[in-house]
Amino acid sequence: MADFSLYFQLGLQHICDWQGYDHILFVTVLCGIYQLQDWRKVLILVTAFTIGHSITLALSVFNILHINTSLIEFLIPVTIVITAINNIIKRSIPQKNINLTYFLALFFGLIHGLGFSNYLKSLLGKSTNIVAQLFAFNIGLECGQVIIVISVLFLSFLLIKLFKIKPAKWSFFLSSAIFGIALMMCIDRFHQIIFK
Repeated sequence: MADFSLYFQLGLQHICDWQGYDHILFVTVLCGIYQLQDWRKVLILVTAFTIGHSITLALSVFNILHINTSLIEFLIPVTIVITAINNIIKRSIPQKNINLTYFLALFFGLIHGLGFSNYLKSLLGKSTNIVAQLFAFNIGLECGQVIIVISVLFLSFLLIKLFKIKPAKWSFFLSSAIFGIALMMCIDRFHQIIFK
């Protein structure tokens, strides 16, 4: 039980760590066009992302999948940029293409799972019995994601309902700001790949 608690805390801290803010940015922009009353849609969206990153997290930790770390570190902000652009173009909750949005969340989750796996592998070292630790770490990640989602939806609620900011303007502002940050991350990490 002590191991579960330890790896749960590590997963929670990893997703909520401001030094690794790329995952925070992704989850924030992923639910950036939704409001508090859309919590069911957000839950399905985050679940799709979870399924994706759980798959690659397990495959990587069990040494079934090996991908260059620098490439993954570059692709993570690319997923943020694409999601932000998608939000800017739509500016409202997608009605017709919601399945495409879920598919993108699942696909981008595959990429983010590889980013999580590098951290988890460094914690596990040469441990052979890692199923329980992997499960606990993943549950910690999910709880961290839920905290981020609730925070974003609550902030949206405050700005839209109390301060009367139009939902489309809030979504545009949030997505544009995250787009700018993620684009700079892409450029920086692309240089690291090229000039490594």
